[in-house]
Amino acid sequence: MSRRRTLCLLAAFALATPALPAAEGDSLEATVQAVYAVISGPAGTRDWAKFRSLFTAGARLIPVRHTAEGNTPRVMTPDDYVQMAGANFEKAGFFETEVSRKVERYGSIAHVFSTYESRRAPDEKPFARGINSFQLVFDGKDWKVMTILWDSERPEAPIPDKYLTR
Repeated sequence: MSRRRTLCLLAAFALATPALPAAEGDSLEATVQAVYAVISGPAGTRDWAKFRSLFTAGARLIPVRHTAEGNTPRVMTPDDYVQMAGANFEKAGFFETEVSRKVERYGSIAHVFSTYESRRAPDEKPFARGINSFQLVFDGKDWKVMTILWDSERPEAPIPDKYLTR
């Protein structure tokens, strides 16, 4: 095969090959950290444009509520979350920090089990802990959040040790 033909075939193959997702510790980690960073801070306005930019179209945020009648997921869009949390964040500080992370990834999808602690000020004891279950998709350029499903720790449901270590 001629050198020119080989180069043309290699170029065609390179153009036809889809971009691979960024390395696991690269933009995937940056996306998860950005979610925590944008919702955390002293009382005041958050960067909601940045928050919205971290999600895919059709994304959902789903806290699980626990009542005497059972467990009920509350399904929200990113805009619903802004409406729900925005007023609270204006009045009070909220700092959510990641304690541990477990990542599973295949191709253009990833699942991140992220254990968190919530505080009203950075130096206070946590008032809540739980697990954020992130589902992310690689859009060809960045990792975007498709879903965050979360559950808070309760006396009857302590966080297992395997989710408390890095």
